[in-house]
Amino acid sequence: MSEVAGLQRQRRARLTRRLRFLGLCALLVLGLCALILSLGQSFTPPATVLRVLGGEAVPGAGFTVLQLRLPRAVVGALAGLSFGMGGAAFQTLLRNPLASPDIIGISAGASAAAVFAITVLGLAELPVAVVAVTAGLGIALLIYLLSWRQGVAGARLILVGIGLSGMMQSLTAYMLSQAESWTLQAAMRWMTGSLNGVQLEQALPLLAALAICGGVLLIAAPALEVMRMGDETAAGLGVRTGLIRAAVVVAAVGLVAVATAMVGPVAFVAFLSGPIAARMTGRDGSLLLPAALVGAVLVLTADYAGQFWLPARYPVGIVTGVLGAPYLLFLIIRSNRTGGGL
Repeated sequence: MSEVAGLQRQRRARLTRRLRFLGLCALLVLGLCALILSLGQSFTPPATVLRVLGGEAVPGAGFTVLQLRLPRAVVGALAGLSFGMGGAAFQTLLRNPLASPDIIGISAGASAAAVFAITVLGLAELPVAVVAVTAGLGIALLIYLLSWRQGVAGARLILVGIGLSGMMQSLTAYMLSQAESWTLQAAMRWMTGSLNGVQLEQALPLLAALAICGGVLLIAAPALEVMRMGDETAAGLGVRTGLIRAAVVVAAVGLVAVATAMVGPVAFVAFLSGPIAARMTGRDGSLLLPAALVGAVLVLTADYAGQFWLPARYPVGIVTGVLGAPYLLFLIIRSNRTGGGL
C-alpha cells in the first residue's frame, strides 16, 4: 500500500507541476500582451487601453492601441501557439528534438513559395497565404516520400528535410536577387519572420488553424504519447498508428504553414518550444499545450525585445534565430559525443 501511495503522490506532484507551469505561461502571455498594448515608443496607461478596447474613442490612443499594438500582440501570440504546438507534435511523433518544421524544411518550403508568389506572380495578402500553406503541405509530403524505405526512420527523414531546407533557402535567395526593388520589402519578411505591419484580420486564419488543426492534435495527443514507446507496442495496445501519424503530420504542417503564411518563418520557435516545455514540466504527459504556450511567450518576448530592448530594431525572426542557433549547435554536439543518431 505504501508503494501505491507513493506513486499516487508522485503523480499528483507531476500534475501540480504541470498545471503551475501552464498557469505561469498563460499569465506571461497575458502580461506580455498588456505590456505591448501599454508601452512602446509612448506610454498608454492601462486604464486608457481598457477604454479603447471597450470601444471608447480616445484621441491618439485609439489608433496606437487598435491599429498598431493590438494586431501585433494578438497575431504574435497566435503564431507562437501554432509554431510551438506544431513543432512539439513533430518532435513527439519522430521522437527526436531535431524533427522540427523549421529544421526539416517545411517552413523553408512555405517561405520559398511565398517569395515566388510575391516576386514572380505578383500576388499579395490571401493568395500568398494560400500558396504558402499549399507549399508547406507539399514539402512535407515530399520529405515523407523521399525518406520512405519500408517505413520512415526519424534520422533519415531529418536528413532529407535538412537537405530540402537548404535547397529551398537557396531558391529563395536566388528569387530575391532577381526581384524588382518594390517587391523586396514584402518578400524579405519571408526570409526572417516579422510582425511589422500585421493586421488584425490575419488573426482569423490563425484562429481557424488552431481550432481545427490544434483540435486534431489535442485529440490525438493520448495516442501520440503511446506511440513514443514504438509503433509495435502502440499497435499492440490498440492504437491505429498509420491513421494517427497521418493526422498528426497533416495537422502539424497545417499549423506551421498557416503561421508561416501570416508572419513568415520565425526561426527556431517550433524547435525550442518543445524542449523548453519538457525541461520545465518533465516528460510525463503530452507536451503539445505546454509547448504552444512557450511558443507564444517566445514570439511575444522576442518581438518586444527586437523593437525596444536592443540598440536597433530587429524583426522577431532575427531575435529568435540568435536564441535558437546556439541550442541547435549544442544539441548536435551532444548527439555526436554520446554516439546518438540525429
